[in-house]
Amino acid sequence: MPLFEAKGWNLSSKIKVGGLPEKKNKNKKKKEKRQSESVQSEPSPEQQPKKTTDKKRKHEEESDTKPSKKTKSESESAPAPAPLINAKKLTPLQQKMMAKLSGSRFRWINEQLYTINSEDALKLIKETPSLFDEYHQGFAQQVSSWPENPVDVFVNQIKTRAKARPVNAPGGLPGLKTKQVVVADMGCGEAQLSLDVSKFLETYNKRAKKHKQLDIKVHSFDLKKQNDRITVADIKNVPIPDESCSVVIFCLSLMGTNFLDFIKEAWRILIPRGELWIAEIKSRFSESATQKDSEKVGEEFVDSLKSFGFFHKSTDNSNKMFTRFEFFKPPADILKERQAKIARKKKKFIEDDDDRTDLEKLEGKRSEKAEGEWLLKPCIYKRR
Repeated sequence: MPLFEAKGWNLSSKIKVGGLPEKKNKNKKKKEKRQSESVQSEPSPEQQPKKTTDKKRKHEEESDTKPSKKTKSESESAPAPAPLINAKKLTPLQQKMMAKLSGSRFRWINEQLYTINSEDALKLIKETPSLFDEYHQGFAQQVSSWPENPVDVFVNQIKTRAKARPVNAPGGLPGLKTKQVVVADMGCGEAQLSLDVSKFLETYNKRAKKHKQLDIKVHSFDLKKQNDRITVADIKNVPIPDESCSVVIFCLSLMGTNFLDFIKEAWRILIPRGELWIAEIKSRFSESATQKDSEKVGEEFVDSLKSFGFFHKSTDNSNKMFTRFEFFKPPADILKERQAKIARKKKKFIEDDDDRTDLEKLEGKRSEKAEGEWLLKPCIYKRR
């Protein structure tokens, strides 16, 4: 008999009026039995089934909703598994978050390298070598968006001058007396310049006649031996003799608070008439300088290098991201003549009670405040 019956409506005994749907049970017969009992009128206490008869059913119902003791203890004691990061399976949002974390890490390492001296930088990398890899990975991402890489510019300069004129000829590359060109790449990173130059030499010398073949050797120095081309060194003190190089290159590597010590080292290892090539990020110099007044970019920087004895050849401000400078080391007689000329000019036209040389003045200023705080601004990347 149905509980309620009206025209067009028929609520069967399988549905409990005002109740909730029953939970499914694995045992179909017991399920049907409970459903039939649920639609009957409220049983009297005498009619209620004994607990002993429902013990098995109660146990089955509880087993559906409550975890076993074993499951509970295991869940409390077992640690959560460590997530495995697979870049290929990350969502676009997760990839963006990972990129931000990587970018933050790169900015931190970059800031450390610009705001500590070279000795501390070498110590930092020796203690945590992975920082070197993280830095160069982040830096490679930065440079990939630039119009051109300064390393490529220097490699092309070597190629062009090597092809255009013989070594030591006007317009050609400077070399030793043996006509070997010896390059010191100071702060070389992964020594890409050395690799590219060696590939160029291999191709060039295969085609060139024996008496026109080139002999170019590249020393690569940095804080970690990333590959066999690199020698680990603090670039204020590299392990090569005095006047043993004909070109010294600083490609975005005047980092640290004591970078003028690197310039001193360049003077030491360069032969007379050897050349110094520098590329530095434009934002480290005066922001007011434009392409029209490119010679004014880094005027104080140029004057500081002149104090060590270098002659300024040129400033190239044509690139959007970095500025290039070229200097050369004059022979001793020309340097002495120049210093005498400057002294006469000062005595005649400038009233100055300070008899110190420009280099002595520079060193005095450095003793008060490191050049990394006033001569070149640290390259600190902003958060995005």
